[in-house]
Amino acid sequence: MKTQPAQLPQLLKKGLSPVYLISGDEPLLVQECCDQVRKSARDAGFHDRLTFHADHQLDWNAVAEEFSALSLFAERRRIEIHLPTGKLGDGRAVLERVLQDPPEDIILLLISARLDAAETRRKWYKELQNKGVHVPVWPVDADKFQGWLQQRASSRGLSLTRGALALLGERLEGNLLAASQELDRLSLLTNGNTIDEETVEQAVQDSSRFNGFELVTELLAGRASHASKVIGVLQQEGENPLGLLAVLTRDLNLILELKAAAGQGDNTSGFLKKRGVFQPQRARVLEQAARRLNRTQLYDAITLCSTIDRSAKGFDTLSPWHHLRDLSTLLATRS
Repeated sequence: MKTQPAQLPQLLKKGLSPVYLISGDEPLLVQECCDQVRKSARDAGFHDRLTFHADHQLDWNAVAEEFSALSLFAERRRIEIHLPTGKLGDGRAVLERVLQDPPEDIILLLISARLDAAETRRKWYKELQNKGVHVPVWPVDADKFQGWLQQRASSRGLSLTRGALALLGERLEGNLLAASQELDRLSLLTNGNTIDEETVEQAVQDSSRFNGFELVTELLAGRASHASKVIGVLQQEGENPLGLLAVLTRDLNLILELKAAAGQGDNTSGFLKKRGVFQPQRARVLEQAARRLNRTQLYDAITLCSTIDRSAKGFDTLSPWHHLRDLSTLLATRS
């Protein structure tokens, strides 16, 4: 079965499953979900832990032997397998055999980057859905980040003024790990006192972290002001714009196809799923962009992407970041 991180604690209280898959690109949230599973497993007597990393050097035969080995002392064990690429590769056959008849004395914890879409169509994943639990972890949306901060602060007994919360959100947006660490530090520094803007200004460094995928989302959502901030951070960090450009061009063309499908009366949700768009956040952004932008804007945006590509390769006098800011203005305009 598949469940959300917020539902995992209640699910664990009902009993342990033989296998858990925690996947996502937000290290803090993935780690916290894994820790919940580990604690429940330890409480149930699964004290020993064996860890594997699925890199090119992993011998999956050794993994298979651990699952088939009989414990002389009937010890319950936890086996953790890290999947840094979101792919199983040579391990698929091993997991298929394990999941068909999971050992009663072993809890398997798979810790993965965002799961490769192709893997969700494999036999092993379908077996996992039947025998275990998959917890996909998604990043916190930009418009929900302050709410996440407020909830996190409250859980630590911290009281923040509205200005302090806004400043924290600006300084830490997109970096949940840094946000959690700063809240822990503020808890020690303030000794239960209400935290105001001045306290945050003195104590918290600017730890915003963005990536090309987030910029694509902000551009398509028409949030020009926030997109400009992300562009500035990526430019300062020396990011190569060509990577995000491929994603952006793909999505702009997909939005054109989506508009055509909607004009013919097709179900947009079904259309996106056929095109491999399963993440609710991305589907929502694409659908809203298709309603908000007209075809001329979209064609102009694709043309501007070509200009950005030329600029990134040194064939333009202006920087690609300059053209990206122009693009953010174009996509923010309502048709």
